[in-house]
This record gives sequence, structure tokens and C-alpha cells, in this order.
Amino acid sequence: MSAAPRSGQAEAASAAAAGGRTTVIKEGPPKGATRTVIIAVLANLGVALAKAVATLMTGSAAMLAETVHSLADTANEILLYVGLRRSSPGPDASHPFGYGQERWFWSFLAALGIFLVGGLLAIAEGIRSLLKPEPLESFVVGMGVLLVSFVLEAISWRNAYKEVRGEAERSKRSLSDHLSVSSDPTAQTVFYEDTAALIGLVLAIAALVLHQVTGSAVYDAVASILIGILLSVVAFLLTRHNRRLLIDSSAPADLVHQMHDELAGRPGVAEVSTLQAVWIGPRQLLLSADLVFAPGEDVVSRIAAIREELLEMSVIAAVKLTPVAA
Repeated sequence: MSAAPRSGQAEAASAAAAGGRTTVIKEGPPKGATRTVIIAVLANLGVALAKAVATLMTGSAAMLAETVHSLADTANEILLYVGLRRSSPGPDASHPFGYGQERWFWSFLAALGIFLVGGLLAIAEGIRSLLKPEPLESFVVGMGVLLVSFVLEAISWRNAYKEVRGEAERSKRSLSDHLSVSSDPTAQTVFYEDTAALIGLVLAIAALVLHQVTGSAVYDAVASILIGILLSVVAFLLTRHNRRLLIDSSAPADLVHQMHDELAGRPGVAEVSTLQAVWIGPRQLLLSADLVFAPGEDVVSRIAAIREELLEMSVIAAVKLTPVAA
């Protein structure tokens, strides 16, 4: 793995540890993630207001489901922004590894919000519409709002896609692999939300057209239920991912192998006895390793040099190296 200089405001904290000093460097939220969340909040808020007006004018169940969907997305993205801000402070006496896990907590709440507010309410509205169908009014207004909403959601989706694609390329992973192992759920959550929003809008447009052509409200109700199921699936994927990060998730296998090779290739290192790499925050690894050194090596100076070089890598926030016998 090549070394990369750290960027942004950083703070360092030191603590005594077996085998040497552990140094922690904490960075603030990446500008790209903050921009992605702000664009998503503004787009979804505008879309939600437009959909609410259209819902009142059309009486469409699918439109109501989409209104709830956009309101839930707006609230969830505000939670993501709170997570970005609260994860910014550097290490202190009470949090020696910093506040990076705040982002995972708030992303977890956002995922629950997608399910509770978006998914369940959309399904409930679809069932209500099946039991008590209502006539469609102001078809042109409804279609206009949905088409404009699609454009706004597509702008937000494109920004989130560029963010996660860039992260995947820098990590040398496919997009799907990166989404499943990424340690920063912010852009990932917006990407999933916006993807679900675009699919939901397609369902709502189809339902509105079929309702207008056939006069049957069944299509509206079915679309609302499908939107609810879609949101529930997205919520499940995001909740599972954030839960895994919150319980001391290990780094992905490709990154662990790179760390192993990085240490094994250092001068004086005869063997990497054990190696653990655990996420302690978004893009922040705690690396702990037991190293066997070649006979005659100055172990203290070797460990100090290796630690300093490892901490130059942007993904490594803390290092603990312990010399052990062969």
C-alpha cells in the first residue's frame, strides 16, 4: 500500500501501550460527503413540498406514498448531517480514538427512519387505498410534479453516485463490493435512498397513468405497497451494514492483506505473527500487530520507524506494534 499524506484539520493524542506508543490522528468529515448530504436535503425538501401539494390535488395513494418517502428522506439526511458534524471533533480524554463512530450511530437511526416512516406508512396507505379506493383528480398536475421530482432526485443521485464511485475507484474495488464493505455510510445511505426514490417515482408515474387510463385505483394502491416494500429492503440493507460497523467490524480482507504485506516487507521484520485491523471510525483503522524481528535488529528504533511510516497512510489512524519471540 502506498503512503499518502493526511489532509484537513488533525489532532493527535498519545497514550502508553505495550510495545510502544499508540498515536491517534482524527480527521473531520470529507467535504464530498457533506456536499452530498446538503444537496440531498435541499432536493428532497423541495420534492416533498411539491408532492404534498400534488397529493392534495390528485388524491393519489402512490403520490401520498411518495410524499411520505421524500419527507422521510429529508429527515434522514438531516440525521446524516448531524452525524457528520458530531463525528468531527478530534480525540480527547474521554474519547481517545475520537468521535468517528458517531457517524455510524446517526446513519443507523436514518436507516431505521426509512423503514418506520417511509416503508411502513407507504404500505399502510396502499392497503387503505385498496380497501377504500378514491378517484383520481388533476392528473396533469400529478404527472408534472412527478416528472420534476424525477429530475431533482436524479441530480441528487448523480452527485451521490459520483461520490461512492470515486471512493470505490480509490479503493480499487467494484462499486457493489465497495458499498458492501465501506466504512463511511454517509454517501452510501444517500445513494441507496436516491436510487429507491427514482424507482419509486417510476412506480408512481406508472400507477398514475394506469389509474387515468383504466379508472381503477388498484394500480395506485399496489404502487404504494411496492414503494413501501422497496423502502423496507433499503432500510434492511443499511441497518445491517451500520450494525456491523458499530460492533468493531474488521477491515475488509483485501485491506487486511495489504496491511500484512506492508508490514512483512519492512526491513528487519522476519514474520508478522498476528495482525488485526478494526474500524474505529469512517476511513480510520486501528492496526495492531505482533512482529518477529530478525536477530540483531534494533527493535525499538525499527518499531518507531515502522509506526511513523504507517501513520502517514490516510486509512490508518492508530498503530500498536508489539515485538514477540519467534
